[in-house]
Amino acid sequence: MPTTDWENLLSNFLKAELKTKGVTYAQLAEKLEDLGVHEKEANIGNKLSRGRFSAVFLAQCLRAIGSERLRLD
Repeated sequence: MPTTDWENLLSNFLKAELKTKGVTYAQLAEKLEDLGVHEKEANIGNKLSRGRFSAVFLAQCLRAIGSERLRLD
């Protein structure tokens, strides 16, 4: 699978998790701040639209919104 396919997969996964939890980018920024992670709403939107972000950022977002598992099937 090409890199861009993986980027799209993870970006879409994170967007779906946010939608499922009813969390906006602004709310995610607040929740990340509570974890000591400083991200602006616009930066989050840019990362998710590009699909380019680190595994650490993904894990931080999932922790911030209360997701406990990552399923890629």
